[in-house]
Amino acid sequence: MDGTSENPISRSPLRLILDRTAVLLLGTVVGAAIGWAFQASPGASAGAASVPLPVVSGLAQTPSAGEASMMRQYAGPFGQLEKTVAAGGRVRIGVFGDSFGDGVWWGMAHQLPSKAGFDVVKFSQPATGFTRYKSLNLETHAAEQLGTAPLDIAIISFGANDAQGIITPEGKYAKFMGPLWQQEVGGRIDRYVALMRSHHAMVYWVGLPRMGKDSLDSDVTAINTFYAERVTKLGVPFIDTRPIASDAHGQFAAYLDDPKSGKRTLIRAPDGIHMSMTGYLWITHGLADRIRNYTGAARAVAGGATPAAAATAS
Repeated sequence: MDGTSENPISRSPLRLILDRTAVLLLGTVVGAAIGWAFQASPGASAGAASVPLPVVSGLAQTPSAGEASMMRQYAGPFGQLEKTVAAGGRVRIGVFGDSFGDGVWWGMAHQLPSKAGFDVVKFSQPATGFTRYKSLNLETHAAEQLGTAPLDIAIISFGANDAQGIITPEGKYAKFMGPLWQQEVGGRIDRYVALMRSHHAMVYWVGLPRMGKDSLDSDVTAINTFYAERVTKLGVPFIDTRPIASDAHGQFAAYLDDPKSGKRTLIRAPDGIHMSMTGYLWITHGLADRIRNYTGAARAVAGGATPAAAATAS
């Protein structure tokens, strides 16, 4: 599978019902996720709108029907997930990324626990990125990590280490964000997503929040924009974390008001790059809800309970 060709889709009753259920359910889930996200930072919607990424799809931007269409095209209505829930297995979610990806994994693992039928696997590794292939080729590494094991959902989050030029395989220097850089790094992203889809996984990309230092924030904004445009063209939902983790003016915020208690809450790490543990929960909350409900729809149609529930019943 090359990541761009359309998979043949069996029109079985199960697939048809799954597809329709996904469209209806995702509309509700997306609405709830949007509401939660903007409650997390009062006024953030207006501030974030003043500094939008040119092309971004995600919780607030992609219609549910559009996302379901993407999944039909690239992995079938539910891809590997359909087979997993039909067999009563745990939903295997792989999280790929750098040290920021480590935090995304932590947030997802705490919200999608084993007892609910999920297996959130950390494939992320600090100090890696699409511009650091001399130290670690992400494509080769991910292929080795995955092997032949099934993968239901892939969550990808890279970028904080990619604000630098690269040397291409042909030995040419490509300056950061120059045409040659975009060509080479873009190709790496394309192949990385194709690798996930070769396992028939649903793929999501989590973008980076505002950075504490202006110079890094400028570079990360450019990276977010480029990565968002690239993966959107591949049909991958890009989750823009900035509206959730920014202040009322769309700028970096170390503290925000907790949406439940109203208390001032630390959401960023001291380095101004990473999130606090609470912050990682905040930026992954909507995606965790989406996956939980998407999986629930698949299980309901397949007539299967979660592995934990099935074990309790027996």
